[in-house]
Amino acid sequence: MSDSESPTPSPKDQPPSTVTAKPRSLLRSSLLTGSMTMVSRVLGLVRDIVLANVLGAGGAMDAFAIAQKIPNFFRRLFAEGAFSQAFIPVLSEYREKGSHAAVKELVDKVAGCLGSMLLLFTLLGLVGAVGFAYIFGYGYADEPEKFSLLVELVRITFPYLMLISLTGFAGAILNSYDRFAIPAVTPVFLNIFMIAAALLVADFFSSPAYALAWSIVVAGVFSLLFQLPFLKQIHLLPSPKLDWSHPGVKRILVLMAPALFGVSVSQLNLLLDSVIATMLGDGAVSWLFYSDRLVELPLGVFGVAIATVIMPGLSRLSAAQSGEKFSQMLDWAIRFVVLIALPATLALIILAEPILYTLFYHGEMKQDDILMSSYSLKAYALGLFAFMLIKVLVPGYFARQDMKTPVRTGIIAIFANIIMKPIVVIPLVMLWGIGHVGLAFTTAMAAYVNAYLLYRGLRKEGVYDPADTWPKLWLRYGAANLVMVGVLLGFLWSWHLWAEWGAMERILRLALVCVVGLTAYLVALFAVGVRLRDFKAQQ
Repeated sequence: MSDSESPTPSPKDQPPSTVTAKPRSLLRSSLLTGSMTMVSRVLGLVRDIVLANVLGAGGAMDAFAIAQKIPNFFRRLFAEGAFSQAFIPVLSEYREKGSHAAVKELVDKVAGCLGSMLLLFTLLGLVGAVGFAYIFGYGYADEPEKFSLLVELVRITFPYLMLISLTGFAGAILNSYDRFAIPAVTPVFLNIFMIAAALLVADFFSSPAYALAWSIVVAGVFSLLFQLPFLKQIHLLPSPKLDWSHPGVKRILVLMAPALFGVSVSQLNLLLDSVIATMLGDGAVSWLFYSDRLVELPLGVFGVAIATVIMPGLSRLSAAQSGEKFSQMLDWAIRFVVLIALPATLALIILAEPILYTLFYHGEMKQDDILMSSYSLKAYALGLFAFMLIKVLVPGYFARQDMKTPVRTGIIAIFANIIMKPIVVIPLVMLWGIGHVGLAFTTAMAAYVNAYLLYRGLRKEGVYDPADTWPKLWLRYGAANLVMVGVLLGFLWSWHLWAEWGAMERILRLALVCVVGLTAYLVALFAVGVRLRDFKAQQ
């Protein structure tokens, strides 16, 4: 960006709300974002409980899971994935080096170009719903009733892609100005509308799946409208203008092209699981859906929150060529991931069945569905650490506008996943009929391939230099996790009749297990010398 394109103004030339505030604590911002996200995720669990009660794990649930996954997949590809990772560094550079007028012009031009692309793609989705249903639900093609339901649900839910992508665009702007709470709390509306649809209007439709599909679209409209007043507060409410020749738009498009693949490797692997699962009979897609939702809880609350908070900061540090602080911020993020991911992984593996019985064992859900879901939950949980690590390593590349390296590592991870699938899945299908577990396990292992390559690349390029305290940290974290595991296994050995207890008894017992396990972990951390001040850092 030339000086003529981005003159450097003094703070008084900018609207008051856009002047850079004093540095914020990364821990505080992460906890704020995480707490807002936690509200959404808890409501998401309530939503999934309602889904299990209304749809169970049968054909209608399978079709709905695939239908809602299609726009969500493209949303993560375009809005939360490639677009935001390409847009935030460019926006940060305009903000760092240019005037507010230049930033506003960029936002207007991007809004026009992004909106037009999304409109065309949405129309393509409506016209080509059968094709999308065939690609994503290939295994249902020979089941006319289920396939027809899937096609209709795809047509209803596809406009959600445009609505939530524009919401993501608005959220990316707010995050760039350290307004993390509003984008973090916005997903709450989707869960509220879906819960309301299932409980209040599902009986007015021939299948509850239709009510849920329409609620997704209504939630998309509401989510977008909710964010607009906050953009106005920072004087960046877009006035869309179509201009593909704008330098900032061109740069974003160039950065987006490789990022489309690199940022979405985990999503591609999960999607591959769903597509193959459609060929494994009724229930397989649903079992993967429920187990994936539980892994998404810590991943969404902490992994995404940390990545969201560090991305603008890393972009600003890269623009300011502050390499040492860049490395320190990455190191802080990785330490936080280890602190959260290891106990979350172990807890999900140990408590898989109690959690699933407590949340989903009612209504249309059967005991066999719980057991099958628990197997895939344990397999997915093995990859939680890698999933979270990827979330914080990828910004280390995108903040420096290096989109090619994550693509290369992503391609390797995809091929590793594809190679492992038949080796693991086929024997599990033939011997025990649990092919869906192999799908989850290979996806988890592919995530480790991706995370390792990303980590190695940052070290090799000299971008990330781990702190000297890591050996001591691993010992401390390891000891605390061993204490927690001992406590959880003690509870599991004593309480093993989860299927026979009533709903309230299961809830109370699981709550007690979680509280005692968390307390044991925190006390053990304190005992081995870990302190809150160790995680204080500035953006």
